[in-house]
Amino acid sequence: MASGRIEGWPTAELRRAAPKAGSTRVIAVDGRSGAGKTSLAAALRAELSAPVVTLEELYGGWDGLERGIDLLVSEVLEPLSAGRAARVPRYDWVAASWGAPWVLEPPEILIVEGVGAGARRAAAYESVLIWIESAASVRKKRALDRDGETFAAYWDMWAAQEDAMLARERTPDRADFVVTKPPPHPPSRPLLT
Repeated sequence: MASGRIEGWPTAELRRAAPKAGSTRVIAVDGRSGAGKTSLAAALRAELSAPVVTLEELYGGWDGLERGIDLLVSEVLEPLSAGRAARVPRYDWVAASWGAPWVLEPPEILIVEGVGAGARRAAAYESVLIWIESAASVRKKRALDRDGETFAAYWDMWAAQEDAMLARERTPDRADFVVTKPPPHPPSRPLLT
C-alpha cells in the first residue's frame, strides 16, 4: 500500500463486477484466522468508499462459525438482494450476548470479511471472492498478538471449525483472487472490545 491506495489491486475491476445482491456488488474477503482479512478489508474500504460487515460480529461466540455464515446470508445478503435495508446483527463478546443490530441501506459496494465470508451459501450473492493465504505459524502469531490470551484458549477449537468448513466449502479453489502477501495489520484492536 502507498498513500492509502492498494498497489497492484484491480480496484476498477472490483467496481465493475456485476452486482449479485440486488444492485449491490459484494466483495468477500475470506481466509483463516490471522491471515490479514481485516487489514485488506480496511484498505478496500478506504479505496472503494464502501461499508464493511465483519463476520466477527455475527458468530455469536467461539462455536459460532456456521451460525455467522447463516446470519450473513439471512440478515445481510438476502435483504440487500431484495432491495431492502439489512439489519446487521452485533454480538457483544464481553457480555456474551447480542446487541441491537445496525441498519445498512443497500450500498453500491459492500465488503464482507471474516472466516466463512466466501462460503457457497453466501457466494451466491457475492460479486468477487478474495482468499487470503498465510502460513499457520504467521497466522497464529498475528491472531494472538492482536487478541492476546483471549483467543489462545480457543485457537484449537476455532481451527477445527475452520478445517471442517473449508473441507466442505473449498473456498480457496473458488476464489477470484488469492492474496499470498496480505497488507500489514492496522493498529491492534482486541477482539473483545
